[in-house]
Amino acid sequence: MRSSFQAYVTAALFDRSGLAAFALGDGTVRFESGEVIEAHDGAVLSACLHPSGSGLLTGGDDGKVVWSRPAGAEVVADLPGKWIDAVAASPESGLIAFAAGRDLHVRDRADAAFSRTFTHERSVADIAFDPKGRRIACATYGGAWLWYGRIAEQKPVILEWAGSHVGLAWSPDGRFLMSAMQENQLHGWRVADDKNLKMGGYPAKVKSLAFAAKGQLLVTSGANGAVVWPFAGATGPMGKQAAEIGYDESTMVIRVAATPALQWIAAGLEDGRVWACELSGQKLTPLKAEKGSPITALSINPTGTRVAWGDEDGEAGVSDVGA
Repeated sequence: MRSSFQAYVTAALFDRSGLAAFALGDGTVRFESGEVIEAHDGAVLSACLHPSGSGLLTGGDDGKVVWSRPAGAEVVADLPGKWIDAVAASPESGLIAFAAGRDLHVRDRADAAFSRTFTHERSVADIAFDPKGRRIACATYGGAWLWYGRIAEQKPVILEWAGSHVGLAWSPDGRFLMSAMQENQLHGWRVADDKNLKMGGYPAKVKSLAFAAKGQLLVTSGANGAVVWPFAGATGPMGKQAAEIGYDESTMVIRVAATPALQWIAAGLEDGRVWACELSGQKLTPLKAEKGSPITALSINPTGTRVAWGDEDGEAGVSDVGA
């Protein structure tokens, strides 16, 4: 499947049914089955899967959080005058979280009256639920703040590291929280004891990161190939070296995606190409060989058989791996 949406592709995701959905800069959510949902009056700034696994949750510059499915849309929250810069959801707890400026807002899909708001000193750039869906990490200037989603009055645990933190990923066992920074750095913490993981050497910003192989591997963008860190063992990546897959000196990997349980990864390049790889064999499978605008959105389904992608100019597609 190939499409020309004529709008920046903010996210490309597979829902529980295996259907690919694209969230766009023109405010629409478009499904590969053909449905077009007018979700926002403005651009989609952020997107994730709904905790039910059906359809997408999107945050817009119109202050709305919207649940879009092929059958239609439902407004989850409306904060007039705000930008919803990040959204996250947990199928384990049913909680939905979204960030607007310095505030983290939490809702419960099973309780329309449930609402929590947690305020930070600086703006929140990204949010991520821990594997149990109880704790929410917020990337902000100076580190990451951790909140329990259901507790009204609390003091956050603050994992400190100087600089601006812009992207987050929890390890599947909940022991490590990884952060992409505004600088050319990947940072992390062992949550139990605040042990810092300094993982430098990147030639560019790390815009994308994802765990694979049941948490034994972390794959990131930010280099000429996909950077793969080993996380097996009690100390995770400490004292270990990363591998670089698909090195190409002519371009940079700017988006990555990974299968949670398997060793399949996908990479989207600055020159518009897309490839997939099964890490045990390290053979690259080209999925989009022609060059174009930088890839802005990328995902791979849990079985590693399909990849969805989109770029700055609205070109998008779904490719079968190995087909």
